[in-house]
Amino acid sequence: MAERYSSFSSGSTRWFLQRISAAFLVVTLAFHFLLLHFYHHAPEITFGGSAARYSVPAYFVTMVLFLAAATFHGTNGVYNALVNQGVTGTPKRVAKWVLIVAGILVFVQGIRIALTLMGASA
Repeated sequence: MAERYSSFSSGSTRWFLQRISAAFLVVTLAFHFLLLHFYHHAPEITFGGSAARYSVPAYFVTMVLFLAAATFHGTNGVYNALVNQGVTGTPKRVAKWVLIVAGILVFVQGIRIALTLMGASA
C-alpha cells in the first residue's frame, strides 16, 4: 500500500523539509563515521577525547544542525504517522502541540548538554 501523507501534500514546504532533513542526517552521519574511521582513528574512545571536540566551533555547529534536523525529522514523522492513522480534530491538534513542545525541549536540552561538554573539555 502506498503511503498517504494527508498532513501535507507532495511538493509542499513541509514535505520538502522532511526529505532535506533526512538527507542531511544521512550525509552528516556518513561524514562523521568517515572522519572517525580514517582521521580520528584511535584504539580507544574516551569521554575526554569526545568532549574535547566540542570546543571546535565547526564540530559544535555541525552537532547543533544535526540535532535540529533530527528533532524536526522525528517529530514531523511521528505527526505524519498519526495523521496517516486517521487521527483528526482535537487529538490531532493536541498531538501537534505536544510534539512541538517536546521537540523544543529536546533541542534545548541537547544544546545544554553540548555546552556542558564544551565546559568540561576546557
